[in-house]
Amino acid sequence: MSHPVDALDAAFPVAAAIALDLIRRPEVTERWSDPSALPHLSVGGLACHLGRQAVRAAELLPAATDLPTLESADSHYERAAWVSEGTPDEAEVAAGPDETDAARGPADLHTSSTRALEVVRDLLARGAARDVVPIPWQGWSLRRADFLLTRQLEIVVHSDDLAVSVGVPTPAFPPEVFDPVRDLLVRLAARRRGQSALISALSRSERAQDISAF
Repeated sequence: MSHPVDALDAAFPVAAAIALDLIRRPEVTERWSDPSALPHLSVGGLACHLGRQAVRAAELLPAATDLPTLESADSHYERAAWVSEGTPDEAEVAAGPDETDAARGPADLHTSSTRALEVVRDLLARGAARDVVPIPWQGWSLRRADFLLTRQLEIVVHSDDLAVSVGVPTPAFPPEVFDPVRDLLVRLAARRRGQSALISALSRSERAQDISAF
């Protein structure tokens, strides 16, 4: 049986490559400045957020850390302030990194995301990625498997957001990418909404409830 770290080492570059294919679609470039499906965020800003997942991995996988290490990816989402803060306001989004990056245009995103994916593949192939990876904007670290899972969740979720925003089919991710994300979302939803809400939503359409994980 594969060790979870090994499985995610192999799965994450697959997820990032699928996201890169979506980012490069002409529909994304054509609608770059249009509003996306997410409040206050342009299509370009959303594409940049999606592309940044590979960029973050390229930057952080080789980085040393002395930050405390959380026990799981679940703990990362349970502790992250943004999960409970709700939708950012328009001014916050406009001043954030996504719209700042979007102002440089799609070609810049294509270049940076392609380069980042190459770096990630090399780091993982050579065994140069650290076992524990810092999340400096949160003030903690995660084991590599958990870090890659959080980036993989971002890719799967925001690929759906971007595809919906430009009217193209949401990419189908292979089981090694999708299944760990699905399981994490189910755990987070059950913790946030309760087991009964989750069971009802998945099995009883007549009493389905909101089971969003975030």
